[in-house]
Amino acid sequence: MSVLRRAKTWEISESEESDAEIKPDLNRDASQTVTVSTDLITEDQSSEDKCCKTLPSSASKNYSSQVSAALSPPRPAGGSATPSPARKRRSKEELEANRQTARERREERDRQRAARARDKEDRRQERDRQKAIRAREKEDRRQAAENLKSLRPDNCLKCLTVCIDPALLQQDGSDILLDTLATFEWRFNIESQQLPRSITWTRDLPQGDDGKGSVEEEQVVLVLDLADFMDMVISVKKMLNSEGEETGTGSFLGPLLECLNRDAKKVVTLLVIDSEPDYRDDAYGEHLLDETLHSKLGMEHLDIEEVLVYLQLCKNISLVFLYEWQEVTNHVCAVTKALSKRPYKLLTERAELPFCVDGSWASGVRVERDGSGLIQVWSKQIQQLNRVSPAVASAVTAAYPSPQLLLQAYQSLESEEDRKGLLAGLIVKSGGKERRIGPEISARVYRCLTAQNPQLVLD
Repeated sequence: MSVLRRAKTWEISESEESDAEIKPDLNRDASQTVTVSTDLITEDQSSEDKCCKTLPSSASKNYSSQVSAALSPPRPAGGSATPSPARKRRSKEELEANRQTARERREERDRQRAARARDKEDRRQERDRQKAIRAREKEDRRQAAENLKSLRPDNCLKCLTVCIDPALLQQDGSDILLDTLATFEWRFNIESQQLPRSITWTRDLPQGDDGKGSVEEEQVVLVLDLADFMDMVISVKKMLNSEGEETGTGSFLGPLLECLNRDAKKVVTLLVIDSEPDYRDDAYGEHLLDETLHSKLGMEHLDIEEVLVYLQLCKNISLVFLYEWQEVTNHVCAVTKALSKRPYKLLTERAELPFCVDGSWASGVRVERDGSGLIQVWSKQIQQLNRVSPAVASAVTAAYPSPQLLLQAYQSLESEEDRKGLLAGLIVKSGGKERRIGPEISARVYRCLTAQNPQLVLD
């Protein structure tokens, strides 16, 4: 009978080694366990080392891997090393909140895009507006330059037209007037006038001025002979004797007074032509003319003077005695040239007053509510005086910042001479040099601030 015994050590054969190489995963089964007796391992450790040394290198590697695999903890089934966590589902409130947030972001982007578009459109409109303003200013400057050019006398003469009543052409010598106007190449028309035997002027306006093509000048020249003038004097004298009642019985006085009542701005000049040779070349022609009027009308010299004063002061009618049509022609040409110069003179007379100082301050110094700017006004006021430079005005304003302080300084002095010389010692710095104001300017400033006579000449 054979005796069973327990092997003290593992006996590994080559067949078992081949099985271990073919099926390395058999040891990974969860139900398979490897039981190693610690006491046997300790007891036979030397023998096991001997066996391991006799094994080939590949067999020892497989053996060590099998042992480590057997001792490692079991792996979970499924092949994944780290299990993925379960996906958390969001509630309806969270979804709705996310949708609301996305909607708000989208609306904010739309608002920002609309705001940028509005800003871009506003900038474009502002550029267009500035461009239109610049174009309008350029057009205004061009139009102003053209208007100024048209107001020059040589160009204004081309806009004037001399209107002659046909009744004047029936008189001898009237052809001299027409020939002279044609020689000067001035425009003239022969048409009926409101006053018989009168000459008027019309001016063509630039396009766009008051919507009118032309305007009639205030100047009117009425050409009468001596007999017609005597009739007018008699009619005026009768009117004055009737306490100013304008009856106008004369052939020329009635239409003349009616024209003046309708347009009080009219300036009428009476040209009285007398061709009698008795006093044409006499140095005392006017005296002889008065005697002729006295002899023919039976009026005293004071009566004639009264009539002439009434015509000139009350009706703005001037009286000129001439002897021939050449003098009438010269007078008409002189009036035409004066009318051509008047628009340009009126334009130049609109400039600043001559006693104002030239410069950017002509429109006035701006004074704020806190009082800043008053010292500049005080300095400009002093500069209005003759021969007072900005340096002198600055020296005065530095010593006395306001007119009231200067007046108080004048009142503190007893004598008149001390008041006049108060500013004479002030130092003026100009161009790196120093000088004193002097007694002359000091006295003029004193008279300007303290004089009671408005007609007093400061110099």
